[in-house]
Amino acid sequence: GEVMGIEGLFEQNPQQLSGGHQQAVAVGRTIVRVPKVFLFDDPLKNLDAKQRVETRNNLMKLHQQLETTFIYVTHDQVEAMTMASRIAVMNHGILQQFDAPQNLYEHPENLFVAGFIGTPAMNFFPARIRQSDGKLVGDAESFTLDIPNDCQSEYQTLIDRQIILGIRPEDIYNPEFATPGISAQLVEATVDLSEFLGNEIILHLKSGEHDYLVRVDPRTRASRGATMQIAFNMDKMHIFDKQSGLAIR
Repeated sequence: GEVMGIEGLFEQNPQQLSGGHQQAVAVGRTIVRVPKVFLFDDPLKNLDAKQRVETRNNLMKLHQQLETTFIYVTHDQVEAMTMASRIAVMNHGILQQFDAPQNLYEHPENLFVAGFIGTPAMNFFPARIRQSDGKLVGDAESFTLDIPNDCQSEYQTLIDRQIILGIRPEDIYNPEFATPGISAQLVEATVDLSEFLGNEIILHLKSGEHDYLVRVDPRTRASRGATMQIAFNMDKMHIFDKQSGLAIR
């Protein structure tokens, strides 16, 4: 009871318990059997937002205390990223990537993993690699992005190949507040919508035919219909083969 935080609830009937406490009781009944492996099938899906966070934290603490393997199925990538030591990303029953959360985020092996991990999701721009003034660029028609110098030789074989450029909203900046030292490429965009979230602003932008999201500093002033320059951090750019969807390292 103390482990699960339910020591004061033993006199109550099951129907008197909240959804979170009912989950805690179910886990507690399993603990006393001292299993070698715990199997959880989307255990938080019927809880409200507050209960989900509380129960998720309790399960994480329990995992640390018991040092027992937890196999946990969830459709919520935030749950997976915050709770897991390793994640198996599945799509229609096929394993896409099995890796640590940080590696899934930083080095997705294909378009599905790249788009599934991260909130808001990674932005994708159909493009092709071409040569311009002796340098490789990613040509997305509405704009072009210089390929970083340390990748120039690596991507020579991709010239004229159809690719997908991927970059996360948090790797696109308002140039006024960009992180120093990044390989910044400026792109002109029109603001469709601005979502103020207190510690950040989510901008819905449009450049030519491309619609995408960026997370910018809350000091940013951008009203609907305004045109602004934004900075892509090319050090964080991902390149995927358009046909196969596989990442190109």
